[in-house]
Amino acid sequence: MKKYFFFLFVSLFIVTISFALEVDKSELQSASENQTIEFINYTGPHSVINSISQIKGIGSSMGSQVSKNPALATNLGSKNKYYVVHAVDESKGKFDADILFIGSDATVDHIDNLRRIISGYLSSAYGYSEKDADTLAVFITVYNAVYRGKLEAFQSKYKDIVVKNLTAENCGLSVNYSDWPGKSQIVIPLYDVANGGLSTVDTSVISDTKVVESMQEDDDKNVESRKDMVDLKERESDAASQAAKESQKAAVEEEKKAEEANKKAEEAKKEADQAQKEADQAQQVADEKQKIADENPQDKEAQEEAKEAQEEADQAQQVADEKKAEAESEQENAYEAQKTADEKKEEASEKQALADKKQSEAQSERKEIAQDQNEVQKKEAAQAKMTAEYGLVITDQSNMYSRLVKFSAETGEIMKNSPVTVIRNRTIFKTSQGYLAIAGEEGENKAIKLVTLDTENMEIAAESQLDIAADSVLVQNGSDFYCVISKDGSFYVAKFDESLNAKIVSDVAVLSCSPISVMSSGIVVTDSNGRLTILNADDLTAINK
Repeated sequence: MKKYFFFLFVSLFIVTISFALEVDKSELQSASENQTIEFINYTGPHSVINSISQIKGIGSSMGSQVSKNPALATNLGSKNKYYVVHAVDESKGKFDADILFIGSDATVDHIDNLRRIISGYLSSAYGYSEKDADTLAVFITVYNAVYRGKLEAFQSKYKDIVVKNLTAENCGLSVNYSDWPGKSQIVIPLYDVANGGLSTVDTSVISDTKVVESMQEDDDKNVESRKDMVDLKERESDAASQAAKESQKAAVEEEKKAEEANKKAEEAKKEADQAQKEADQAQQVADEKQKIADENPQDKEAQEEAKEAQEEADQAQQVADEKKAEAESEQENAYEAQKTADEKKEEASEKQALADKKQSEAQSERKEIAQDQNEVQKKEAAQAKMTAEYGLVITDQSNMYSRLVKFSAETGEIMKNSPVTVIRNRTIFKTSQGYLAIAGEEGENKAIKLVTLDTENMEIAAESQLDIAADSVLVQNGSDFYCVISKDGSFYVAKFDESLNAKIVSDVAVLSCSPISVMSSGIVVTDSNGRLTILNADDLTAINK
């Protein structure tokens, strides 16, 4: 087991007491070794922040094109950013699918935003409500993480038109956001593309046993998302049951049409047979007349009678042929009517089987959710009795990143993890606003800022407007905080208040890694030339110019 060092603090002071805690390595294992899925996201500040509607718009813009003709296979989007292969055909036996590819230039770095893209796509392509699309997106991402790299699992369930777009290396979804660009093939199983509705995406596949077991490993056991899925399945069941009744009703009506068509066909067959019989008799008479005419070539009357008899025979045969054609047509109508009736019966049977399947799954999952919810409540009740403390735990030794955790003072058990894993310099301060720290990373659309984490969920509640130097220290002096900011390629000392407002910025450039010492003489720093400089504590101007 790895050992993580905590830095505990009381009130406004950090107490540098460290102790070792054992952390479950299963959280760090890949899905191929363990079905527990914990997505690793970038949770620090960003240089550009897109709105939720903008993020969902990435998916909806592609989905709107699919909605025009869902039965038509097509490719959508930009291969450098985000694109979808809508892999559908008329073959039977296995699943169609949508495959979402994350291109090499894509900047999505949090599972919530990836789910928003998928949700926007599903709503636009297939008419799902926002809530249902959000629920499906959660399960789709976990499903693809569970089966990441398991090409054989996809081959066993999906059509060739789907599988030919997948590779063993990239099929599914990595749990680490840094592996998403250029290496993601997110498979969305499609059950009923033609009719759309709640059963367009196959909910049974994306919520199989392995997926649910993975979701149960989270602290809250993903109870709310699983409840939403059960609700969706129950509505699927109701819709399928209603469709089954309608199909059965249609089958009865078609059966009646088939019976009527069969009667007409039988009558037409009798008429055709009778007409053919009369035609045969007329032809027999014509043959006899012709025989007499042949034997008496000089007998004009016999010749005329033979001619008239043959004309009557031809007319009778024409009537017989017409009756035969009518009979065949009626027989074809009867066949088609019976075929339609049989199809409606089969459709009704399939819809009812779907309704029964979804209802059975929903009932079973509701029982399981109730048990899990009870466990969560017991755990929360037990934790409520514990004395909670907050501390830092190392998340990345090479970069010295940390995260804030809430833990039991009695047992050291971690009660809650902050989603922010990029706190820098192992330093954090308690303020009236929450917990203040430098957090973030350098890189495309990333930023390093002074942030405040709330005490409830330990998420970023506020961040500074100014960028902070990557190797800046963070120093407290009463209700003021000092660190090094990055501005126009140079670095300066800035004084912030608890609300992350920059009160003063020094007029002297400093080294990005400059120590900051609060002394009675002033603020001692190292300027950009490597020399000791004393700054006035009030206005951060240099005293020893």
